[in-house]
Amino acid sequence: MTNEIKIEVCVDSVESAIVAQHAGAQRVELCDNLLEGGTTPSAAQIEFARKSISIGLNVIIRPRGGDFLYSDTELEIIKKDILIAKKLGANGVVIGALTAKGMIDELVCKSLIKIARPMSVTFHRAFDVCENPFKALETLINLGFDRLLTSGQKNKAEDGIELISELVKVANNRIIIMPGSGINESNFLKIKNASMATEYHVSCRSERNSKMVFRREEVKMGGQANYNEYKQKISDINKLRSIIAGINK
Repeated sequence: MTNEIKIEVCVDSVESAIVAQHAGAQRVELCDNLLEGGTTPSAAQIEFARKSISIGLNVIIRPRGGDFLYSDTELEIIKKDILIAKKLGANGVVIGALTAKGMIDELVCKSLIKIARPMSVTFHRAFDVCENPFKALETLINLGFDRLLTSGQKNKAEDGIELISELVKVANNRIIIMPGSGINESNFLKIKNASMATEYHVSCRSERNSKMVFRREEVKMGGQANYNEYKQKISDINKLRSIIAGINK
């Protein structure tokens, strides 16, 4: 594995993917529904993202928010979505499944990896709610995952930096440990210097006002009182460039 530091930008739109490329990122993770931690984007989103950027394109495959214990029907949907992402030119998929006891679901993950290849395969933050992180790490390595996205079993990577650093050491280049969640231009260097990881998952978004003139702001589409439908979050090129400029510091 290379020691070159890479930046993956979490995006939920083609526009943000283009911004990430212009900022100098090496890869994007395309998602939908970031308020629930990310779910599978539509086929059209994947298609147009692939047409719009030349950098790496990973696609999260997660049929719903909530936990990572999936029904048979949900697993069939996951398998189909992996095949769609592959057909549409994704470089990788981001997947994960747990058992009811909080262990990595080895049988499910093995079957999903087989379907996904030759794309790269990342295990997502289902890891952050698993029962034993070091046992889970060895399981992921044995299954053949290329990469693990983790916040160190905390809400934010900065708070989970101690575990992340241990995971990097224990992994010993057998799998890429990619810190993610809450990494921004203010704490990137702290996390980089503490973890010594070689890949980082960031979003670095800024709010943009809607162009709507008429507004009925008291009506909430998702029923969440603190959500504003008249603001859009887009990747911020200046924030991303600040992180990328700090890679060699």
